[in-house]
Amino acid sequence: MNEQADVGYRDFQRWHTSVEVAFWVALFALNTVFNCIVAQIDDARTAAWEPWVRESSSALLVLLLIPFVKAAERRWPFRFDTWRHSLPWHLLASVAFSLVHVAGMVGLRKLAYGMAGHHYRFGAWWPNFGYEYLKDIRSYFTIVALICLSRLWLLRQQGEAKLLAEPDDGPPVEPVERPVRFLVRKLGKEFLLNASEIEWLQAAGNYVNLHVRGRDYPLRSTMAGIEARLDPARFLRVHRGYFVNLDYLAEIEPLESGDARLRLRDGTAVPCSRRYRAALRERYGGQPAMGE
Repeated sequence: MNEQADVGYRDFQRWHTSVEVAFWVALFALNTVFNCIVAQIDDARTAAWEPWVRESSSALLVLLLIPFVKAAERRWPFRFDTWRHSLPWHLLASVAFSLVHVAGMVGLRKLAYGMAGHHYRFGAWWPNFGYEYLKDIRSYFTIVALICLSRLWLLRQQGEAKLLAEPDDGPPVEPVERPVRFLVRKLGKEFLLNASEIEWLQAAGNYVNLHVRGRDYPLRSTMAGIEARLDPARFLRVHRGYFVNLDYLAEIEPLESGDARLRLRDGTAVPCSRRYRAALRERYGGQPAMGE
């Protein structure tokens, strides 16, 4: 693996939220400035402050709605194999997006115009909303496209895992149903990852993240699907969304709720629900677990 690329990716991960927020703010700030300049050129009779109020109120509402779009894209992923199922839901979400956007920006404009001693008129609601929706659906799907592109870029930087497939000719070199290794692709290169090196697994939407030495490799699978592929002598499900490799388990901390908190060798804390805690105790022969 490219060590320099790994360091760069880890540095980016530390600043990921700040970088993402800065990107969206910069994008809409630039768009607002350009739109205001064009509006002033198109209609010189308009007061200089009016285009800024109109454009900034719209941009502010769209920025506030980006978490909603991200949540919708997580709920209905927009990928090559899911877009037909997801598209109707995103069309409905775009209507909600537009309703909140238009209502919010009209409210802000009325407030700003009132403070300036003027009256803002939006006009007839439905005809004007139809006009605004045509612009909003474009904005909505542009945001979705940028989210998808950023995810593809992150996957390329981060790497992703695949289960080994059966060869076209001849028997597989190792068990396919319970793989000893996973095929990992990162930055255009492929290498094999030993299943024994996976420290813990976490559900993430349509993926399961394989955690290995501080790095996550998303595997396209469900938790139920990956459970059948894992060695039960080594991996144990401890939560609805987590598996742990018992070789890396360092401590079990019981909680008053009946759940537990698991500490791995690298200090990572993984939740263990009451439902799966009994199986963990049985694995240790019914003896009090570490930390109890």
